[in-house]
Formats: sequence, C-alpha cells, structure tokens
Amino acid sequence: MIKRIVTIQDISCVGKCSLTVALPIISAMGVETAILPTAVLSTHTMFQGFTCKDLTDQIAPIAQHWKNENIAFDAIYTGYLGSFEQISLVSKFFDDFKTKDNLIVVDPVMADNGKLYPAFDEAYAKENTKLCSKADLIVPNLTEASFMTGLPYKTEYDRSYIMDMLKALSQLGPKYVVLTGVSFRPDQIGVMGLNSETGETFEYYTDRVPTSYHGTGDIFSSVVVGALTRGKTLSDAFRIACDYTKETIEYTYKTPGTNAYGVDFEVTLPKLVERINN
Repeated sequence: MIKRIVTIQDISCVGKCSLTVALPIISAMGVETAILPTAVLSTHTMFQGFTCKDLTDQIAPIAQHWKNENIAFDAIYTGYLGSFEQISLVSKFFDDFKTKDNLIVVDPVMADNGKLYPAFDEAYAKENTKLCSKADLIVPNLTEASFMTGLPYKTEYDRSYIMDMLKALSQLGPKYVVLTGVSFRPDQIGVMGLNSETGETFEYYTDRVPTSYHGTGDIFSSVVVGALTRGKTLSDAFRIACDYTKETIEYTYKTPGTNAYGVDFEVTLPKLVERINN
C-alpha cells in the first residue's frame, strides 16, 4: 500500500522552494504527498515585489476536516513557518495526528550564515524549540542550531563542537538530530547526526560545488522524508539526499542559461527515482 505524508509549509507559485519542490519530489519517490499550505506567494522571496496571502486561519479548519474524515499520515514534515501562531497550530496538529508508527520531521527554517531571517527574532527561535521537542527527527543547519541551543555560531570548528551542538539539540527532545551544512574541509560539505537514545552517530560528505541556490535545503529535506517513508535507514536517507542535492546543484551550475532562482531538480529526478527504488 502506498505511504502518505503531509508537508506543512508555504507555497511559491514561481520559484523552486518549499511546497513547490516538496510536492513533486516526494511524489516522484512513490509517496502520496498531501499539503497544508501556510501561505501562498506569487514568487519566492528572492524576487522583488512578491505578493503573499497568509493562510494561518485555514490550518485548524483543514486539520479538523481531516480528523472528521479519519485521514492518517505515515509522516508529517514541516518547513518554513511564518509566525508564533503557526508554530502553535502545527504543534496541535502534531498532537492530533501523531501515532505510534508515524514519523514527525521538523526542518526549523529560520536562519542561515549566522543570522536569523529578517522576519524572525530570538524569541521565535526559542518558540521553535517547542516544536522540535515533539519531532522524531530535526534537521537544522548550524545557524538554526546555534539560536535554538544558545551555543555560539562558528564558521571554523572541530568535531567536538559539532558533537556538543548535537547533544544540546538532542536535549530538546527529538530522537534523531542531524546537522546540515557541516564541513571540516573547504572542499567538502555534508551532515552529522546523532541518535539521542543510543548515542550512535553518523556522518556523510560530498564535494562542495562553488555556488549556492535558493531552495536547496527544501530539496534536501524533502528527499530525506521521502526516503525514510519508503523504508530507507536514517543513514541511507541522508546519503541519498546529500548525493541528489549535490548532483542537482552541480548540474544547474554547469548548464548554461539555467534560472538563477532555483536548481533544475526536474532534470535529475529520474536518477533519484532509480536510486530510491534500488
């Protein structure tokens, strides 16, 4: 029987990020993908003058309708949430739809490169820790981890710093914590994770492509959720996500005339589908 996930985040009508990538990628991986949009944007925020329609008032009615219909999910995956109220509503959604068998994955999208996104402050970061406490798996980057734990953000660090960060994050409550954007060498980037119950760690790195694109973190998290829902182990899911994200960035970087507002994941999807089915 096909598995079903629900992903809760905003949708950009043009621009490759959030639901605009989560829906096609997870669907292509052979998982039914339900969506709960938190906002509709004309484009993602790299464009000037974009429009935005907030959908906070629709979250609770949609959730109630799903409860009435006895709809269940094998995984719940959250990305960018725009306000304290949305965090509160999603926290209740977790309470209502969590089962002993399903998986809750939180990507606490709120910061990068040592700074919070303009719409957020440190109080928002602390509020996000409450959501992370209900997750089975969280996938923050180093900046997000720093704001949630209070540990200093560093651009140069050793393994002990990453382990301290992982242990501090695990104290928030999730079973699995995986830090993204970890790099001990300038030519490599990857992930390092911790099982807070067993103390087991894992890490995986790919070659660094000398560029960056909007939305690649959303692609990465979507592949992780899809792979886990398809029954891959945690380490395998992150290997697949790291490889696919790197390959897609590299393809876009090397292809003349590509759009500057996102990667060409549509072209590399067949490789992902082949890998997930093997």
